[in-house]
Amino acid sequence: MLPTLIRYGAATAAIAGLVLTSASCGGTTRGDTDDSGAGGPAGEADPNAEIPEGLEIAFLPKQLNNPYMTIAGDGGKEAAAEVGGEFKQVGPSEATASSQVSYINTLSQQGSDVIAIAANDPNAVCSALGQAKQAGAVIVSYDSDTDPDCRDVFINQATAEDIARTQIEMVAEQIGGDGEIAFLSATPNATNQNTWLELMEAELEKDEYSGIEVVDTVYGNDEDQKSFDEMQGLLQSHPDLEAVVSPTTVGLAAAARYLSGSDYKGEVGLTGLGEPNQMSEYVKDGTVEEFALWDPGELGYLAGYAGAALAAGRITGAEGETFEAGELGEYRIGENGEIVLGPPTVFNEDNVDDFDF
Repeated sequence: MLPTLIRYGAATAAIAGLVLTSASCGGTTRGDTDDSGAGGPAGEADPNAEIPEGLEIAFLPKQLNNPYMTIAGDGGKEAAAEVGGEFKQVGPSEATASSQVSYINTLSQQGSDVIAIAANDPNAVCSALGQAKQAGAVIVSYDSDTDPDCRDVFINQATAEDIARTQIEMVAEQIGGDGEIAFLSATPNATNQNTWLELMEAELEKDEYSGIEVVDTVYGNDEDQKSFDEMQGLLQSHPDLEAVVSPTTVGLAAAARYLSGSDYKGEVGLTGLGEPNQMSEYVKDGTVEEFALWDPGELGYLAGYAGAALAAGRITGAEGETFEAGELGEYRIGENGEIVLGPPTVFNEDNVDDFDF
């Protein structure tokens, strides 16, 4: 398992309680099901149901070759191995709204028991996911949610409020609470990105941030070169820009790369969500003071265990149900099927080398 940012599983009881609400839905693989499908959210849950051997657990990231998504997939692969399942990861090369639909259809036709998806668009994938559910698959969204009606549970990195608040606190401290800032996001339709942007705007309405003005929001589409170019464009278009917030690991690393080799280094602040291994050099050379994230490997690991628990019938996705997620411990399902991994961690020069992902 990747080194842990926050061992949230064992601590979840303090946050979410210990009540187990459950009874039975069957613990069968798809080949053994009756007309109601394999385990999953139909009927009541049985927390003691056996997880069947050989579950087909498929991960569908926003895009392949995205380092963050690769690490999350590695966590899912580890979870699948621990429950005796078969893991695969497939996905598009570009994170566009409709790019995941054909992969969902193929996974459904192949008989996947669990489909874990980081959605590029909350609605574009819904029809295909509905067909996959009718064919017997359980649906877990992770990192970026679908419409809640299109999946069984959502594995959230942290509460959206905590993520937004942390990023605004970081940028405000860096610019002394005054000046122009801009956002460098991923794709225009990414559920998590848009939620964080909205909440960051709301956070900035507080009196303590009255001196900060958002002058632009641009999108790098989670592509390295486009994010690099968008960062360059922001700095050229806004000569009084004090800082940029990039709530995407690809965008933050690309923006830091541009900033580190420019005359703006040390003059314009940069923060957001990033991976320690990618960002360490930029922290050490003074380009970035601090940034935040969670362990994406644990995010995928939790998604894998949640999918297995759904497929076995241990949980149905109902609020209040709990389940064990391997070495992460016990988790509770919250409102609208949301399962929260844990709060974000802030990285800076003091701790950035303590983590390896």
